[in-house]
Amino acid sequence: MASKRDYYEVLGVSKGADANEIKRAYRKKAKQYHPDINKEPDAEEKFKEVQEAYDVLSDDNKRAAYDRYGHAAFEQGAGGAGAGGFGGFGFDDVDLGDIFGSFFGGGGSRRQRQSGPRRGDDHLMHLNVDFMEAIKGVKKEIKVTYDAQCPHCHGSGAKTPNDVQTCSYCNGTGTVSQKQQSPFGTFVTQTTCPHCNGTGKEIKVKCPDCGGKGYVTKTVNVELDVPAGINDGQQLRVAGKGGRGTNGGSNGDLFVEIHIKNNTEFVREGKNIYLTVPISSIDATLGCEIDVPTVQGDVTVKIAPGTQSGTTLRLKGKGVKNVRGSDYGDQFLKIEVKIPTKLSSKEKELYEQLRHVQGKKGSIFDTFKKQFKK
Repeated sequence: MASKRDYYEVLGVSKGADANEIKRAYRKKAKQYHPDINKEPDAEEKFKEVQEAYDVLSDDNKRAAYDRYGHAAFEQGAGGAGAGGFGGFGFDDVDLGDIFGSFFGGGGSRRQRQSGPRRGDDHLMHLNVDFMEAIKGVKKEIKVTYDAQCPHCHGSGAKTPNDVQTCSYCNGTGTVSQKQQSPFGTFVTQTTCPHCNGTGKEIKVKCPDCGGKGYVTKTVNVELDVPAGINDGQQLRVAGKGGRGTNGGSNGDLFVEIHIKNNTEFVREGKNIYLTVPISSIDATLGCEIDVPTVQGDVTVKIAPGTQSGTTLRLKGKGVKNVRGSDYGDQFLKIEVKIPTKLSSKEKELYEQLRHVQGKKGSIFDTFKKQFKK
């Protein structure tokens, strides 16, 4: 069996990384290897590896145990902690479950939590939206498949409440203990009860609706409200549509990560919009009024006489709505003066006349050249 990689290496962070660094690294890696995006054969395994690493390093108690004992801290029954982590201390009849449980908030409560209700995992999906849909907001209908609590047995898996009994194999603890002899004494390890799969319960008569599973798989259409001004990579939460809970625990949530398609003309940076506007050399010289497209609709803009190519104009409040407020960003116009490459005979004649007039007072180049004769 291949050895596990170091959890810090999996997330690409240092051992001194704080909680925020670990969270950012997890999101980046989870997005990189999510099977919905990454179609490489080993993507799913890497995604699970990232999830496992984050589960440990995001929990202060688990992280402390990992930093001290490495992967052996979570390999009960493998002899890892007994052989290396606790060797030489002469423990006799030690319950490793209680030792490890002390890192997770108390050994005594650990057994209760294992057989008690546990919330399901959160799930992640991705949704593409058009550029203008993200600007203005949109309602999207998404199809979600999830495991819902069985309405007949309310998650117990039994036909009636009287059909649920305490597991006779583990006496309701959800775990069974095993003693192992070592040169350092007798060690007790705990494993999940194979009879009740850790629930601590036995079912005499299974629920006819779910077949004893306690849940039914549903596919539903959910209307997702994508707010105006949402940014690329932001996530929306759909409560209760994630992984199913165990032992009557609630479902996790579904998080929908938004990905915005690029626009060929508008460029978005946060709340601001940037647009390059072409005008003719005549309009730049004489000035004009033009109707400019913005993400909020067309706006009439005055171009001052003598406007140079590269000039930037600001249209206040014509950008993107703040997704967390009511204010708007701005739109910036970059003026690009276009020089004609083909002229009609009439246009050429007029340009020649203009050059003749300009020649009497000296051309722009003549003025430039005089600077070198000083």
